[in-house]
Formats: sequence, structure tokens, C-alpha cells
Amino acid sequence: MVAEAVAGGVTCVQLREKDCSTREFLQEALALKALLQPLRVPLIINDRVDIALAVEADGVHLGQSDMPITHARRLLGPNCLIGISAESVQDAIEAEQQGADYIGISPVFSTPTKTDTAQALGLDGIRQIRELVRIPLVGIGGINQANAGQVIAAGADGIAVVSAIMAAESPRLAAQVIRGELG
Repeated sequence: MVAEAVAGGVTCVQLREKDCSTREFLQEALALKALLQPLRVPLIINDRVDIALAVEADGVHLGQSDMPITHARRLLGPNCLIGISAESVQDAIEAEQQGADYIGISPVFSTPTKTDTAQALGLDGIRQIRELVRIPLVGIGGINQANAGQVIAAGADGIAVVSAIMAAESPRLAAQVIRGELG
């Protein structure tokens, strides 16, 4: 599925595993890195700095209750991307001040993929955050073909999509269509 999504235009892949062992997570990460590295598609590991280190991933994406940015940076070094989920304008401001490389605005819209999130920030939330921070913004949550362009128009630099691609009959075609909506 990931290979098909990348063939359709996905430019970065995040591995998010909540219900498997560390060893299984590591094996999945190694397999994805082997697939993505020759294609020059970055691999971001969700939450787990140890897995990111072990596979020499391109980055790690941290939530508000994960390892603080300063500690993750000390472990991962200056060349590893560190993204932070921001559920509010204040989260975004603090993430930039603490040295995040990008902010995942989460959730933009309500989403069934992730149920433990704050209230959706919407397009106005993206606009507010864009006015206050300079680092790249990635819209996360409930993004699909119908609203992807609106997320970018509101000020996001990129989008994170799960269900609209991974649940599609053809991940390649779904990625192509969404990519086309971004211009």
C-alpha cells in the first residue's frame, strides 16, 4: 500500500503504530526505510524516538505527551526532523520556540482515524497559527480530496492523509487525485 501511495505522489511517510511490540515496530520501520530510501521519500516515526534512532529515520513526530523536543533533539541530533502535534495556537507557538522543525495541526477536521484528539481547529485554526509561526505547518485530521486544497489555501504547507489513501481501493489513484487538488 505504501509503495502504491508513493507511486501516486505521496512525498513523505509516517509510520504510526500503537498496538504492536517494539520489535514488530522496528521490523516495520526497517522494511519501510528499505522501500523509501532509494525513492528519496522521507520516513517519519510517530512518537518513538528509540525506533527513529534505531532505523536512522529522517524524523520523528511527537505528540504533546511524548518526549519533549529538547530531549529528542539531544538524542537525534540537528539533522533529524522533529515534528510536533499542536492541538491549539499556544501548542504551536511553544513548539516553534522549543525548536520543532514543523508543526502538525491536529486535528483540522474531525477524524475517525484518531479518536483521542482535541476539538477540531478547522481552517480558521490553521489561519491563526500561520499568522503566529514561521516553521512549516502540516494539516492532520479528516483531510481528503474534497478539502485538501482548502487546508493549503488556509496556510498549511502540507497535509497528512491516512484514510483517504489507505482505505481507498487504489492508494495510487487516491494519492494522485489528492496531489492534483494541491496544484
